Amino acid sequence: MNRLLRPRRLIAALAVATAAASLAACSSGGTSSSTPGVGGLTTLKVATIGLTSDGGLMTGIEKGFFADEGLKIETSIVANPPAGLAAVQSGQVDIAYAPSIPLLNALSHGVQLKVVGAADGYAPGAAQGSDPAQSDDTGLFASAKSGVTSVAELKGKTIAVPARKAQMEVVIAQALKKAGIDPSTGVNWVVLDFTSAVAALKSGTVDAAGLVSPFTAQAKAEGARQISAPSIGFFQDGAVGLWTSGTSTVAAKKSVIAAFQRAIAKTNAYADAHPQEAIKAGLAYTKSTLAADQVITPYWPTKVAAADLQRVDDSMVQLGFLPKAVALDGVIVSD
Repeated sequence: MNRLLRPRRLIAALAVATAAASLAACSSGGTSSSTPGVGGLTTLKVATIGLTSDGGLMTGIEKGFFADEGLKIETSIVANPPAGLAAVQSGQVDIAYAPSIPLLNALSHGVQLKVVGAADGYAPGAAQGSDPAQSDDTGLFASAKSGVTSVAELKGKTIAVPARKAQMEVVIAQALKKAGIDPSTGVNWVVLDFTSAVAALKSGTVDAAGLVSPFTAQAKAEGARQISAPSIGFFQDGAVGLWTSGTSTVAAKKSVIAAFQRAIAKTNAYADAHPQEAIKAGLAYTKSTLAADQVITPYWPTKVAAADLQRVDDSMVQLGFLPKAVALDGVIVSD
């Protein structure tokens, strides 16, 4: 596994540049403000990465849960979690979606970030179900042309992930290790965005790929075989996707962040009670052509437990993705 480390400033600069480019392409514009605007609502800029689970947020906006708290949510889609984290660190947006793994990677490099809410995750007990894949909105898929039918057959094969040392690689690495394959030397990792990875599976350019909904459904439609549900096996349950903010933003906009926390808790509870409505909102937001019954139903936790982060922190150290555990005291902002 490539363990080359770049200087911290270069990493930050590249990440911020990525975020700036992504936001310029997707944001509806305007500047972040905590001053009430037209109608007495305070604008809060929120960056997502374009997942089906974003439908929870969209539904909450539609239902008026944020307006009830005096907030106008202005969304944008960034290219990936590191871009979102760079955007909240710089104050370009107030809140951004990020799974716990890239968050911990950023915290380990000293980036000043906080967790202000749960975005998505796995329901209690889902990992112990008869078929965990039914609850996992990610998956490891093998190309039909590879002949691979199990994780144990991936030794020496090529696996596509959206970024190195990020969530998909970490969870797949654990699955490989359980299957007796050294993830650092036993496979060849390549970086492809999800759309390109689905195409590479179809053509046989890669042997396998880690995907997330709705791309999982697209891969199945193209004939790829799901050989593992590595994320639910790694995370078990609780919050995985997180709403994050910069430490300086949390300090400067304490009441606004608290309002967001109340609204997102109500939003997620509603989404769990009305999953089809939230899924359809997510598919519309991501401009997906899939039908609601073609995607795994997400789970929207109403809070982030300390154990949700600590469990991942410990596993990343065990797998060698972190040199030491990240200090998590004070990272989760209570509402």
